[in-house]
Amino acid sequence: MKYFWMQRFISGCYSNGSRKMIPSIGRQLSSGAVRSYSVAPMIKVEPTRGLIDEPVKLEIVHLVPNQQVTLQSRLLSEEADWWEAYAHYVSDSEGIVRVTRDESLGGTYTGREPMGLIWSMMLAPGSRPSMRLRKKDVTVPYLVTISVYNGWISSNFDKQAVLASVVLERFYMAPGTTRLEIKEHHIIGTMFFPPGSGPFPAVLDMWGGGGGLVEYRAALLASRGFATFALAYLGHKGVPQPLQTFDSKLSYFEEAFNALNNHPKVAKGRVALLGLSLGFTLALLMATRIPNIHPKCLVCISGSHYNPLQDGKSTIFIDNCLISDKIKYTENGAMIWREIPLPFPDDPKLMVQVDKIRCPLMLIFGEDDQNWPAAESAIEIQKMMKNAGKDHLLTTISYPQAGHLIEPPYSPHCRESKFRMHSLNRTVTVLWGGEAKPHSDAQEDSWKKILAFLEKHLVLQHPAAIAQSKL
Repeated sequence: MKYFWMQRFISGCYSNGSRKMIPSIGRQLSSGAVRSYSVAPMIKVEPTRGLIDEPVKLEIVHLVPNQQVTLQSRLLSEEADWWEAYAHYVSDSEGIVRVTRDESLGGTYTGREPMGLIWSMMLAPGSRPSMRLRKKDVTVPYLVTISVYNGWISSNFDKQAVLASVVLERFYMAPGTTRLEIKEHHIIGTMFFPPGSGPFPAVLDMWGGGGGLVEYRAALLASRGFATFALAYLGHKGVPQPLQTFDSKLSYFEEAFNALNNHPKVAKGRVALLGLSLGFTLALLMATRIPNIHPKCLVCISGSHYNPLQDGKSTIFIDNCLISDKIKYTENGAMIWREIPLPFPDDPKLMVQVDKIRCPLMLIFGEDDQNWPAAESAIEIQKMMKNAGKDHLLTTISYPQAGHLIEPPYSPHCRESKFRMHSLNRTVTVLWGGEAKPHSDAQEDSWKKILAFLEKHLVLQHPAAIAQSKL
């Protein structure tokens, strides 16, 4: 489903915070010479308003030929932290820089990276350490300011004169997407629906052990045509404490699945499960242990088939991570958890019996996941499903040098961040792993594959299209 956004071109030389305006079209260089512009430099962006997963075409025109310039991106998070990226370019013989064509020669990324000013963002100097950029209010966009400076600079941007600036609006919700808060019976979460009356194929979206209600992936999936239920199940004030322990029948999750499947705007029987980290394990448990639900497919990201919920409590295992003798630490004290469940136990009661899965399953993981042994788990899952004659249901996608937090495209890479231990009322720092460039590539590629997988298994095709595909 495609949405057409209002597109506009904004240019000019104007004040941005404490940055200096350029009073004229002349610019004095450090050598004392004056660089003159017949027309003021201008930034062209297409689109200036778009979904977070939508690529942006960025072009700077009216520069002097072969001019060295620095492009900078900057945004203020909802937690009041500044994030920024920058890159060094040289204009061509016509005084143009095209980010889709030209290579960055330095900065937070190098090479030809059309979206580098977004995915390479990091905390600005002086910010709180180990923060993670996550959208809380999906009804409003991120505002990203792109600025152009003369010369190659790497710091003190606020003291430099801006040649031109433009503000990008990056949305998780497309126009017409609706948001519905759910507080029915015991279920807490938010449903998102694409424009129109439906019925739509649907996704039950579950995040990890950090808890809370995370809406941005669900909002983006709805913007791409899937009714999506972002489910809160842990560490959320709206979920009563007794429900944050998991009974053997997984009743809370069965009720959530049925609430989505039975919604009048959802195509009944065409519901997928999507989970990351602990959500990965929950998706597998739901597909194998709840006899009365029948997901059409599963998408499991950065987790394992090791079951940390044998005792019925999610928080006990997570909190035990703090005392495990298998924990390792980085030089700055970040925790590495990946070896805690290794080697996987032989007791089948401690593992999800994935050989019972009856629907297509997509596994996605980063080979540099330092939080959880996702790669080792994928190997074991492959073996189990092959031995059960079900390997035809399995799609496995691995990404070298990618870490644990594989998110929607162009989300800034988070190698480590603070992690809340809810039952202990304590915050620690956890190493997630991955390197910025390959991790970003993994996010972009996996998102395309996730959408294609969901489209294939959830969307009913016209009979003529089905017949054509068999030719």
